[in-house]
Amino acid sequence: MKRFFLIVLLLSFFLFPVVVLARIGVGVATGKIIINEKLKPGIIYNLPPLTVLNTGDVSSDYEVAITYFEKQPQLKPDNSWFIFSPQRFHLDPGKVQIVNIKLNLPVSVKPGDYFGFLEAHPIQKDKAGQTTIGIAAAAKLYFTIVPANIFYGIYYKISSFWQIYAPWPQRVLILLVIIVAIIFIRKFFNIQIGLKKPQTEERIDKVEKKFPIRKFKSIEKQNKDE
Repeated sequence: MKRFFLIVLLLSFFLFPVVVLARIGVGVATGKIIINEKLKPGIIYNLPPLTVLNTGDVSSDYEVAITYFEKQPQLKPDNSWFIFSPQRFHLDPGKVQIVNIKLNLPVSVKPGDYFGFLEAHPIQKDKAGQTTIGIAAAAKLYFTIVPANIFYGIYYKISSFWQIYAPWPQRVLILLVIIVAIIFIRKFFNIQIGLKKPQTEERIDKVEKKFPIRKFKSIEKQNKDE
């Protein structure tokens, strides 16, 4: 009897196909990011990068975004404050993607303690072609923004932009200075020419008055007159 069941089991294994379902997975290498520095409005901060892993066995497109609890005690950071590079990417099974993150704070922002999830999730589409979000993995993000008036915020924004994106702001400024200098020199040069020309004509008139040029008649005309 045991042999009979063993034979049936072996026949079912070889004769009937085994259905294996593809699995989409996602993971992040960082569990928590705590910014100990007190952040100031208007400044652009470089946050620690987020490492995203494809833990599934199929390729998929992924996206990174900021999310949070609907009813959390901390303030909620706006998604527009974050610059992810890249924000969307493709991963094969077992591959990883390092996502660089910039926190671009507005010049006017409510001070206090903030909390959010740096979330990575596969981008899936339903039959209608609409994007759906299923599984996700995230790192917790904590930071604090100190009070500052809008003028300090504008100053911080300019100074941080100058430092983060150097040397391009400096190059643009130098180019603008050169353009303004060329325009100024051309205008000044034209004014000088305009001023010198009348003075030259005035000097010629004075010379002509002092040394009048005599007009002589031609020899033929002089003979006829005689």
